[in-house]
Amino acid sequence: MRIIVSGGGTGGHIYPAMALIKRLKERDLIDDVLYVGTEKGLESKIVQNAGIDFKTIEIRGFKRKLTLENVKVVEMFLSSIRKSKKIIKEFQPDIVVGTGGYVSSAVVYAAHAMHIPTVIHEQNTIAGITNKFLAHFVDKIAIAFTEATDQFSEKRKIVFTGNPRAQEVVNIKKNDRLKEFDLDPDKDTVMIFGGSRGAKPINLATIKTMEKFVEADYQVLFVTGRVHYDNVVKLIDQKYLKSANISVLPYIDNMPEILPDIKLIVGRSGATSIAEITALGIPAIFIPSPYVTHDHQTKNAMSVSKVGAAEIITESQLTSESLFMEINNIMNNQELQEKMSAESKKIGVADASDRLIKVLTGLVNK
Repeated sequence: MRIIVSGGGTGGHIYPAMALIKRLKERDLIDDVLYVGTEKGLESKIVQNAGIDFKTIEIRGFKRKLTLENVKVVEMFLSSIRKSKKIIKEFQPDIVVGTGGYVSSAVVYAAHAMHIPTVIHEQNTIAGITNKFLAHFVDKIAIAFTEATDQFSEKRKIVFTGNPRAQEVVNIKKNDRLKEFDLDPDKDTVMIFGGSRGAKPINLATIKTMEKFVEADYQVLFVTGRVHYDNVVKLIDQKYLKSANISVLPYIDNMPEILPDIKLIVGRSGATSIAEITALGIPAIFIPSPYVTHDHQTKNAMSVSKVGAAEIITESQLTSESLFMEINNIMNNQELQEKMSAESKKIGVADASDRLIKVLTGLVNK
């Protein structure tokens, strides 16, 4: 199979695409792959570092207000379609997959216009503007949350596949990697993590909870995000930084590798995080970002909490007291942990990539 994949802007669009490509290679179903993104996007670094062929188009999103700038955006979109058609003609794909972000709109639309099979993958409960636009033209719409069904009028095109990132992490086993962070691999561990860039409200609440964490029966792995690390360390009393119960880090490379050793995750509720957490059945406390489009992180979190696999603390409710109370409630209740873990695994999709691949091969063979 020759495949073009396009998605960019955020890791939530890129990592599922990378997981799909990885699984296609594992199953020896791929003859050649090309990733189309933008030069300035996060995908440029991630995809090329993975050794995958990469080409770029220039495109950006519309402004919410009516401005002359939007005229330029329309011109850029039309130009990006023309360039996408040229890329497609040269590569000759059997199928084109879009995982979201403005860049995929031009690539997938161009493929549709050239009568090449197309699929989009929607990672969130609330569909992005690009996928809502493309849904009218593509052959199939793959979704990761059943709640996303109502976001599309073309119900006959919808296939529930889950998020490919889930299958990528599901077979990771327990290991002793916590030793790298001066923690005990045999002790129950909570990881507090606000995303790759960190989250200031989560960091501040955690800093104020350090005194209580020192006395807890469990240990805490606090990942601040690189941009916040120096300020966070300055605000924490040195005696807490020296505690055997606490480890403070800016970031963890290959984060999924450590997940099987974590008893509870506290953090944002992005689609990729939820895919990983539910695939492994890890209880969670979600603190959704209220700043994302259409508040989709809250909707994502609710889809997990409604089955009893997670608790939610809104950012407006977040304090050191509410944070410690929720963490303590779960970490000191083995029965609750086991119940949350079981419910989490029920909604996890351990074969998400294979489900999506079945959709792709079905279209190609047809």
